Amino acid sequence: MVSARHPPFFKYLTACLILMIGMGGCTTYRPMGKDQVGFLSRMEVHRDDEIEVSAVALGPEETRRYFGVDMMERGIQPVWLRIRNNAQHPYWLFPVSLDPEYYAPHEASWINHFSFASQANREMDRYFRENEVFKHILPGHAVSGFVYTRIDQGMKAIKVDLKGLGHDEKTFLFALPVPGMELDRDEVDFGSLYAPSEIVEIQDLQALRHWIERLPCCTVDEKGAKEGDPLNLVFIGSEQDVLAAFVQRKWHPTEKLNLATIRKTVLAFLSGSKYLYSPVSPLYLFGRKQDWAMQKARETIDERNHLRLWLAPARFQGKPIWVGQISRDIGVRLTGKINPLTTHVIDPEVDEARTYLSQDLLLTNRVYMGALAKGVGMAFQDSPRYNLMGDPYYTDGLRLVLFIGNEAVSFTEVKELDWEHPPLMIYMLTDDDD
Repeated sequence: MVSARHPPFFKYLTACLILMIGMGGCTTYRPMGKDQVGFLSRMEVHRDDEIEVSAVALGPEETRRYFGVDMMERGIQPVWLRIRNNAQHPYWLFPVSLDPEYYAPHEASWINHFSFASQANREMDRYFRENEVFKHILPGHAVSGFVYTRIDQGMKAIKVDLKGLGHDEKTFLFALPVPGMELDRDEVDFGSLYAPSEIVEIQDLQALRHWIERLPCCTVDEKGAKEGDPLNLVFIGSEQDVLAAFVQRKWHPTEKLNLATIRKTVLAFLSGSKYLYSPVSPLYLFGRKQDWAMQKARETIDERNHLRLWLAPARFQGKPIWVGQISRDIGVRLTGKINPLTTHVIDPEVDEARTYLSQDLLLTNRVYMGALAKGVGMAFQDSPRYNLMGDPYYTDGLRLVLFIGNEAVSFTEVKELDWEHPPLMIYMLTDDDD
């Protein structure tokens, strides 16, 4: 006879709970130290006469080994900092500058707790708390530890803000590689692209302007026979500084184009989901496809701003020059071919994407000088040009030129060169108008 007080289901549930609690009691928390994980070999260091800041953004495997849990699968990425204060007064670290929505240590730990393992979870709480970077840096001292941020893959841009006495403040900007993703730019050895004899050294602004105006108007196909999208971007700055500016504004690097990433692209297209690191098709300049690409996607793969960049065989006052192309994707369509199976449709008003980018990068406080230059050539709305996929576009024919550095520059301090200005009412004119 079955007791009404303890029916079989209740006994079964009780037994399961006891088993789960017993299993949880056997759960152990076993994180590794940084000497075993080895991520410090990748740290980047910035310094001035008073402060030295080192930083590393951990990848998924490093995070799992160091913290003993798959934290990045839950959207949390640890960033390691070491800050040395050689000044005569203390500084305070503002982690909200690294990420306005960073996680507190116990919050990050709670999200990663084991089920029914109270002792292991208490150890995890303590470990996460002990590994947090201390925010107050005394004179002559150094602190090190983690800030628990939201996840970025491929590259992570951070801004380390330190506040001292009175109005004293310091800002250090980083673009940190994140292991675990194969990016298209990883294939390029920038140091060996050109022989020293091939590089043009430009010293003054007028010579730079003349060089920019003589660049080709557009990208081409692999054979160099057909024109593609217009070359409407020029950046002057180191690879690190230019890349950091984009990543800081949540532009994402692109993965290598292969069967796996093509599959992810097609699935995102069919499901209407987003794919932040979707590869871009190759376009050509200087005899090769783009050296790297960046994109800022909306909620679906159909819509994004994206750009391609090439390292040019020229330098301005010793700094690299990057030539590029930007357009805004507004949809995806099937090509009717096997390769590529799908292609994006661009907004024909390509100057709008150029304008958006200029505003976006100015907000990084890394741009210290800018201009517009000739070189693309006008294309009118009623007589547009066409890219390689047959999409029409029109343009005022100008290139955006931005000088990008690593020191913070306020918007009011940016110098605007008086080179060219967009013609008024360009899109209401035709090539027959005066």
